[in-house]
Amino acid sequence: MFSFARKRQAMSKKSIFYLTIILGTIAVLTTLVQAIDHALVPSVVGKAVRWVALLSAVWYVAGKKSLTYWILLFMALGIETGHDFPTIAEPLKVLSDIFLRLIKTIIAPLLFATLVVGIAGHSSLKQVGRMGLKAIVYFELVTTVALFIGLAAINLSQAGVGTNLNAGEKESKKAAVLLEQKQSHDVILDIFPENIAKSVATNQILQIVVFSILFGIGLAMIKNEEKKRPMLAFAESLSEVMFKFTNIVMYFAPLAVGGAIAYSVATMGLSNLKSLVYLVLTLYGALVVFILFVLVPIGFLVKLPFKKFLEAISEPVSIAFSTASSEAALPKAMENLEKMGIPRKVVAFVLPTGYSFNLDGTTLYLSLASVFVAQACGVDLSLSQQIQMCLILMLTSKGVAGIRGASFLILVSTVASLGLEPEKAFAILAIDAVMDMGRTTVNVLGNCLATYVVAKWENEI
Repeated sequence: MFSFARKRQAMSKKSIFYLTIILGTIAVLTTLVQAIDHALVPSVVGKAVRWVALLSAVWYVAGKKSLTYWILLFMALGIETGHDFPTIAEPLKVLSDIFLRLIKTIIAPLLFATLVVGIAGHSSLKQVGRMGLKAIVYFELVTTVALFIGLAAINLSQAGVGTNLNAGEKESKKAAVLLEQKQSHDVILDIFPENIAKSVATNQILQIVVFSILFGIGLAMIKNEEKKRPMLAFAESLSEVMFKFTNIVMYFAPLAVGGAIAYSVATMGLSNLKSLVYLVLTLYGALVVFILFVLVPIGFLVKLPFKKFLEAISEPVSIAFSTASSEAALPKAMENLEKMGIPRKVVAFVLPTGYSFNLDGTTLYLSLASVFVAQACGVDLSLSQQIQMCLILMLTSKGVAGIRGASFLILVSTVASLGLEPEKAFAILAIDAVMDMGRTTVNVLGNCLATYVVAKWENEI
């Protein structure tokens, strides 16, 4: 009897799943037809179909404990709410702001604790140096490939040819604010902290990593166990507490994701994308090519357990995509990679370092966007000029993740070095949020894979 009841419940859930897929497909088709000809499908019909599909998805996910299901559900709800009820959706940004603030409180103590334990508690100083060298070599090779894939994609699509780049007032003001930061920013100098409290307050991840590494090395050099042990025990306890803290905050992630997506759709809409949609499609196509022809083969080379890896990164990647923030995904990525079997000392060292030196999605975007601006200006860059540009980007794209709008600042300086008007790049800010979602996702994905690769090289798996 109980067996029959369980089978019936399973069949019911399966039926709801198939119903959700069918209704979702119908909803997408009606939206496409409606976009082509409004008379064929009235807007009220399209809206009704989409909401019925979403309600069936809510019913299906209701019994699931997986955070990924809930995040995907609230992403869909956020898109529809932003599209249908923009006045309601705009204030929902506060949900994502709350979540990001909570995440920022986690990052500094989590990085400090895990790095100190990894260096002073479980590994030799020689291993730290060796691990750092391997990580930097890997980062440089992969980001270089990403640069040239972006270059190839924009030359094939010619997305900028015939495009008239005129920045609106909003984009010009935003660009002016970002450019002010450039004058006080020094790529090399900003790697090193002058005040750890200031680094924590401004969320300078690389500076926190440098301080934590030096602190961990200093602690490891203490020979007196009585003096060393209390600080090590404190760091071990702090890291465990921060992982539990992360679990609590992650319960809020679906609401934050829904709020972020709803706000983006409500404020940006689709009309702003029409003139630059080809650039967005080119970028996303290039990112897919990078994943399939670079990251996946690397996974095969190091014998990556793909199913286990995808389960570990599904939550961090979905958070990164919806919030367009690598920081929001960092605590959960660290926790899940450790659960996957990668030692904490490797995760704590490689993953945060990669956030500044292994920005695969961002470097690909920079080469692509720079040539796009040149095409839009009617300038035909020679192959040697494009290679020279990539060499510049290899250096300028490293170590700048700590400042807001860093990728835009690099884009402007690169465009200027090519003899083009930097103002022409301002128009890209209109669609930067859409592109940022894609490149941030690839950044997180690439860094998670890099962590596994370095752990494999160190025979820590």
